[in-house]
Formats: sequence, structure tokens, C-alpha cells
Amino acid sequence: MKLRPLTGTITALVTPFKNQAVAYDDLRKLVEFQIKSGINGLVPVGTTGESPTLLHDEHLDVVRAVVEAARGRVPVIAGTGSNSTEEAVDLTRLATEAGVDAVLVVSPYYNKPSQEGVFRYFSAVAEATDKPVILYSIPGRCGIEISVPVVERLRAKYPHVRYIKEAGGSMDRVDQLKNAMGKDITVLSGDDSLTLPFISVGAEGVISVASNLYPKEVVQLVNASLAGEAAKATKLHRKLYPVFKTLFIEPNPVPVKLGMKRAGIIGSDEVRSPLCEMTKANEQTLINVLTAFKK
Repeated sequence: MKLRPLTGTITALVTPFKNQAVAYDDLRKLVEFQIKSGINGLVPVGTTGESPTLLHDEHLDVVRAVVEAARGRVPVIAGTGSNSTEEAVDLTRLATEAGVDAVLVVSPYYNKPSQEGVFRYFSAVAEATDKPVILYSIPGRCGIEISVPVVERLRAKYPHVRYIKEAGGSMDRVDQLKNAMGKDITVLSGDDSLTLPFISVGAEGVISVASNLYPKEVVQLVNASLAGEAAKATKLHRKLYPVFKTLFIEPNPVPVKLGMKRAGIIGSDEVRSPLCEMTKANEQTLINVLTAFKK
């Protein structure tokens, strides 16, 4: 079976809620909206999907719902990471059985393992699936990064470990990874605002939060960046930049859900505790930025 490329604009989907239950009708409509807008892939149950507050059964039900709604039109990449290796392996195995195209696996958070522990964690996950494994490095949330030597070891041992989502905010990391492995590693930006600069030094796309709200615009930015259309890409980046920054004025996905509700993309901006609604001041700031963007 030929694997589809996991590049371009990939949306880290929110998980819509209604009365604190997963709103599956909204989720299916969101998948359709994304695909019709030209998105290249979908990530359910990542950080943006509030995976830490989804029950185990909910986690898998959301994955299955997205696979079913996508109907093979774009790759579905399930978030399956955990701070427990056993849980990450179990989620990976079950997501594979559910028909996903790949898995996105965050480095083990809170435990702060050594780099040898990180290698063993990802090795166990890689051995639980034959689907592509996207490593997810986000030291700001996990307290550790996935070192370049560990990425090299994993890439050498497991042919299906050839992607990494870089959300540490460092262009230098992209250079380090590409210098070490070249075409053997595909780097995806984990920060919307760094998509253009990351692509300029070798990244091949983004796993985006903003594309939940503005998929067509983020697709245009990424496509222009990958095509080397510097002037067009820079113009698009400048227009989107205030949106990118303001969507993180409070913890993700609180702002983007509010924006999506206001745009009629989802019916509710509910999040699960310990997340909560935005302050009134920040809400107004977000509304002002989104209103200006659409002018």
C-alpha cells in the first residue's frame, strides 16, 4: 500500500462539545468543512482536541468518527501519546485498528524521563503499529524535548518513524534535524506563526490550530511557502500573523473555539475543566482581531 504524504496543511481538530458531551454532529460537519476547504490532513484528539480531558472511550470514539467522516479523502492522524508508555501503546494499537493513516505521539509529559527513556517510549509505540509515527516535540508543555540523537536512533531503527512535529519555537531545531537526516526526516511546524520561517529552512508543512477557523487562508500560506513564492507567502503571513498570535492569548483551544462559534463553524465554544472561558478583555481583543482580519 502506497503511503500518502503527511505534508502541507494539517488541521489539529478541536473536539466540539455540547453540554459537556462530545458533539458528534458538529465534529462531522467540521471534518466536511475542512476537507472542502482544501486541507491536507486531520489530527483528532491532539492537544487542540483536549485529549487530556477525554475519557478513554471518548478518545477512541472521536478517532472513529473522524475516520468515518473523512471517508479516505485525506489522511487522519490520531493523537495517541501519553505520559504512560502502556497507555500510549494501547491507544496507538486501537487507533490503528480504527483505520487511521498515522499517529501523532507527544513526548511523555510530567515524568521528565531521560533521553534513553524517551527513546524506549517511542520504540514501544513504533512497535505497536505499522502506520507512520509522527514524533511530537513540545517542550513547553512536556518539560523535555526529543533530542536530535534520539530522533536519529528512532529513524534508523524504524522506517515508519520519519516525521516530527516541532513546537519548540526554534528554527535552529529545524536546521539541526535537516542537517542530521536531510530527506530522511519530514519536519512539520507546530506553531502557526512559525510556518513560513520553518518552511524556509526545510519544513514541509504545519499542524495548524488556526486552520480550524481559516482553513483556506492557511492552505494558501502553506502552498505559497512550499512553492517558493516568497512575496505571496510573506503577504499572507503578515495578514494572518495577528490571528496566529491572538489565538494563543489564552490557553489553546479556548480562543479558537470562541472564534469558530462566532463564525458558525461549531455550535458551542465549550471547553472542559480545567480550561475555562476567556476573560472579557481578552475576548474583546480576539473579536477585534478576527473582525479586522475579515475586512
